[in-house]
Amino acid sequence: MAEEKEGKNPVQSAERIFQVMEMLADNGEMGLMELSTALGLHKSTVHRLLMSLIYMGYARQDETTQKYMLSYKVVNMAGRILERMDILQVARPYMERLSDLSGETVHLVQREGNNILYIYKIEAKVGTIRMVSHVGMVHPMYCSGVGKAIMAALPEAEVKKIWNESVIEKKTEKTITDLAHMQEVLEEIRNNGYALDDEENEEGVRCIAACLRDYQKEVKYAFSISGPTSRMTRERVKELAVDVLKVQEELSGELGYYKQTKSFF
Repeated sequence: MAEEKEGKNPVQSAERIFQVMEMLADNGEMGLMELSTALGLHKSTVHRLLMSLIYMGYARQDETTQKYMLSYKVVNMAGRILERMDILQVARPYMERLSDLSGETVHLVQREGNNILYIYKIEAKVGTIRMVSHVGMVHPMYCSGVGKAIMAALPEAEVKKIWNESVIEKKTEKTITDLAHMQEVLEEIRNNGYALDDEENEEGVRCIAACLRDYQKEVKYAFSISGPTSRMTRERVKELAVDVLKVQEELSGELGYYKQTKSFF
């Protein structure tokens, strides 16, 4: 048996009970020895934690297989939290952080079918061109950074459906109007983790955008930093990408997205 590792949590029993819950959430039904081995804890310790979870109604044991699983009480509790979640309340501090870091215009959008809806905007802090975007504006996905960020996270069939049901037209000389070209760009977005709008929607405006995932791993929201190409140079976009990806990770986490790459030990 692996040696039990001291955690950094000052209340070790609390840390361990949540480790058991997360392990069951990730793997479904598990036996006592499976949990003990996976967590590196003695089986008597794991059994005691499981009995506590069962007593409180957060876990149950299958009478036939003797394996343990989480109960729907966890789902019910999560549902109550999510029902009270206000995306703007949660996202606003992150959007303000990006605004302070960049000094440029920051947008937050949500998907509405084949389009995006602007739900929050912070104007640039420095003299700039006035962008046409405004809260409440509906815009097609294919010609914006936020739209492409969302499309890159969708299945190929859904991307084609959005494309076929959209009115594809050139907003500028750089607007992508060929599906094959768009598919290449979306693959690049997947590799980079962020999307660019390189004067595809407004001449003289470049933006960097990223999507947000929620607890269902769905992509409903995206955000961007936009500014004039004179300031949003290629070099500056690469610098801002670090901040954009950090906000993407942190804010998606706040929305309940759990990327399963975590290891306890």
